[in-house]
Order: sequence, then structure tokens, then C-alpha cells
Amino acid sequence: MEQTGSEDELVFDGIGMTFPDGTEALRGINLSVRRNEFATIVGPSGCGKSTLLYVAAGLLKPTSGKVTVESKQLGFVQQDANLLPWRTVQKNVELLMELHKVDSDERNNRASDAIETVALKGFENHYPKSLSGGMKMRASLARTLTMRPPVFLFDEPFGALDEVTRQRLNEETQSLFQSERFAGLFITHSINEAVFMSTTVHVMSARPGRIVATFEVPFEYPRQHEIRFTPEFAELGGEVSKALRASYL
Repeated sequence: MEQTGSEDELVFDGIGMTFPDGTEALRGINLSVRRNEFATIVGPSGCGKSTLLYVAAGLLKPTSGKVTVESKQLGFVQQDANLLPWRTVQKNVELLMELHKVDSDERNNRASDAIETVALKGFENHYPKSLSGGMKMRASLARTLTMRPPVFLFDEPFGALDEVTRQRLNEETQSLFQSERFAGLFITHSINEAVFMSTTVHVMSARPGRIVATFEVPFEYPRQHEIRFTPEFAELGGEVSKALRASYL
């Protein structure tokens, strides 16, 4: 990955990805995300959405094009919380800081702040086996938040949760975005989730994945749960759904 001095925190320039078995996952992806922008990608299963995040994180090298980032620090929240079962919530949240050699007092302070931010205060000494799925994802968010990344990547982090828990975490992630003002790139299959959380929604085609439509979301933050039931929300969701259906053709 290269660094860029533009206002964009994350830029995909002509990204293509073909795997060794010949599968073409991505083709000609041009996309940028600025600080204080929460961009979401929706698309068919297998269209390369997660592959694009792995390219952004530097975990996969594209076969064409380039990725540029403003900062070397990226936060990556995956589909699984990936908590270590032998470590408490506090120690799991401190893990990335340990790896980056942050001193113990600073680790403790940052972890405590992050745990409070994601509404896990009181569960610091609990182990993952005693946490619900939503609580595990909160701990995962807190762990990433401690590094204060200017760019957050989210790979369908709430897809396995029940609807009520998912909606609550949508609201909490939205609050994190408002307070931290990072550049966010969020992958989801849910149009409702995409419209509720985002400043921008991108629609990706079936494999090989291409960006085929982009929608600006006009709703002001903070967004209350009830906005999901307004005609304006339904209209925008319908437009995204129409573009998504067309992307299968």
C-alpha cells in the first residue's frame, strides 16, 4: 500500500483481483473514502466484497491497480469477534496495544475508555464464553477502537446476530463514527443496515465485482431507530434494492 497526501483516507484505483485458480473476483474498482465518511458496500454473495477489504488491509495483493492509504493504521472488524477464550474482556481489548508495545498504564486507560464506549463496563473480568454474540462484537469493536485508527474496515460484523441486537449495534457503531470521525468502509448484505448507517452506499455487481451504482444518504446524524419507518428511508432503500437486483443481470 502507498500513502497519499489527498483528503481521501482510502483509495482504490482500478483494482482487479484474479486468484491463482483463475477466479476473477474484482474488476476495475475505483472507490475512495474520506475521513468523516461512512461508506457501505452491498452486493450479491460471492461478488468480492470481503476480498476488497482484504486488499485494503494489505492482506491480499491485487493483480491490477493500486490501493493508497493516508495512514498506516487500519482498524479491521471481521465477521467473527476473534476473542481469545483464555483472556478476559479487559485483556482481549488490550491485545492490539500489547502487540504494539503500548505501556501498561496507557493500555489500561485506553481499554477502560473503549469498554465504556461500547457499553461493556462491568464485564471487564468476564471471559468470552459468558458473553452473548452482541457483547463479543462490542469487545471486538473496543479492541480495534483502542488503536484510534483513522480508517475502519468492517466485514459484515453483525450478520450473524438477531435483528434487535443488530439494530442496537448499528446505532452504537453510528455513535462511534460520530465521535471518532474515522473513514469507514462497511460490508453488509442488509440494505436497511446500509442506508441507516452510511453517508454513501455503493452497489457491487455479481462476480467479478464492479461498482455499478452509488447513492448519497441525505439523513442527518444522529439517526434514530424510527427513521427506518419513514417514507424517505423506504424510498432510498427501494432505489438501492432496485440497483442491487439489476446487478445480478
